[in-house]
Amino acid sequence: MVDAFGWIRHIVLPNNWIVRAKMSISDGEKDSKFVEGHLGDPEGVKVAQAGHDAAAFLAAIVESSDDAIVSKSLSGVITSWNKGAERLFGYTAEEAINRPITIVIPEDRLDEEPAILGRIRAGERVDHFETVRRHKDRSLIDISLTISPIRDGSGKVIGASKIARNISERKRAAEHQELLLREMHHRVKNLFAITSSIIGLAAKSAQTPADLASRMRDSLMALSRAHEMTLPTLSDSDSVGDSHTTLFQLLSNILAPHGHDGSDRWKLNGCDVEVSGEKITNLALLFHEFATNAAKYGALSVEDGKLSITIAIEDETVGITWLESGSSSGTDTDRGAIGFGGRLEQMIGQSLKLSITREWLPDGLCIRLSAPYDVFGK
Repeated sequence: MVDAFGWIRHIVLPNNWIVRAKMSISDGEKDSKFVEGHLGDPEGVKVAQAGHDAAAFLAAIVESSDDAIVSKSLSGVITSWNKGAERLFGYTAEEAINRPITIVIPEDRLDEEPAILGRIRAGERVDHFETVRRHKDRSLIDISLTISPIRDGSGKVIGASKIARNISERKRAAEHQELLLREMHHRVKNLFAITSSIIGLAAKSAQTPADLASRMRDSLMALSRAHEMTLPTLSDSDSVGDSHTTLFQLLSNILAPHGHDGSDRWKLNGCDVEVSGEKITNLALLFHEFATNAAKYGALSVEDGKLSITIAIEDETVGITWLESGSSSGTDTDRGAIGFGGRLEQMIGQSLKLSITREWLPDGLCIRLSAPYDVFGK
């Protein structure tokens, strides 16, 4: 093991230490050369305190390193392989030594090896080269690679040393951050677009500045609640860009100011349906409009009024029945079917491909919504 790792260089130790380390020439020969130098000499080997077995000390450092430390001949044959290399690439030293380094290079990266060997033969060092290598199980690993020439006692280049560090986690973190930024940009653009539409619709139907302010305040609060429902997934690396909730959760959030599910005020029935993040905001606005009208003119505006919402799935179609009872029927104008509420409903209905119908009852209102099942998902 001492000979196998005697070639490692550039390990910094106290300034006055003189170093004498054994260097292996492992292309079939058993002879050893000795190299001696001082710290600060770029061609010197800096490894151990005087009086210590320098090669054994150096071998211990290499063997315990978390990084993969490998040497190869100028023909690309592996000549040493530490524990870090075993952990990173999956091959044991016995499996790797005397085999070509290409066992860890993916097919689409094989052209890197001749270029690297050409630079090494010229005595150049390849510093912090980011690339991809292949594990024994065929999975790909992002690595940062540093490659240095190995010289014998006369200064002749006889091989190359490679130090590889796994940067897969760092790459994933960078990609995750980039995805978060894109997601934030997308959501902010959507919020501005929806806000602009709401302002336009409210301005056309508002009777007074106070009426406009009230409508905008209510709509923006609904937007805020809908946006908050998507925020928790931003810290979840597995679901960025795929935020979702369910209709029951969405409706419960919107109706929470009027009690809880199963109370005397409102109740949810039937099958729950998942809703993807991109649909949450529009659905929240639509149901908030229904709930606002119910609180102003319908079942949620009177003490004995009741709201029942039933969700059914049939033939890949989702049907939602919004049934209010215990209140007067009101009018189209009162209940928002005309004016701002109607325009908002029309806009969202077209966006989500929703079919929306109303039936005025003696003691309330029934709103039926219908859409293909995949409209609520991706």
